[in-house]
Amino acid sequence: MIYLEGGAIIDSAGEVKDSWRPRALPRAESVLVASSMTRWPLPEPMKLALEQAHAAALAGEVPIGAVIVKGGEVIAAAHNRPRALHDPTAHAEVLAIRAAAAALGQERLDGCDLWVSLEPCPMCAGAIMHARLARVYYAAPDPKGGAVEHGGRLFDQPTCLHRPEVYAGLGEAESVALLRDFFRARRG
Repeated sequence: MIYLEGGAIIDSAGEVKDSWRPRALPRAESVLVASSMTRWPLPEPMKLALEQAHAAALAGEVPIGAVIVKGGEVIAAAHNRPRALHDPTAHAEVLAIRAAAAALGQERLDGCDLWVSLEPCPMCAGAIMHARLARVYYAAPDPKGGAVEHGGRLFDQPTCLHRPEVYAGLGEAESVALLRDFFRARRG
């Protein structure tokens, strides 16, 4: 298990794995960009989300991974599985939210953080809102399909039921490379 304490990432044996401090610049009203963090090691939850994205690519799914953390502990991890499950809603975020809700035995994920390799789409942003996630950290922006920083910007709408804190850009280069390589291989 992984714990986040005071900016340090600590494994279950109590060893410090990484440390980081979020410093971000505003890009949109509700989105903070972590461009100044690209010099520092990635936080462990984002590394895990990127590992999940890689697993999705190996399975022939669009490489997106998500991890949910509560109280410093990873409680759920998932990657895209629409093809494998024959389910168009089987996005990484939705699967991670379902797993976290089952693990906690409740439908609201108050105090939980979502780490995801790509900006959430409208469906996933809606699920995040309904799950009441406290914070969303995403690696790469999605100008075509995103709904946090792009598109409908769901968390900025007056009808939004819950507005999580949003941080963008952690692991952006890694996520973009994984997506680019995945689609390049498909186009042949």
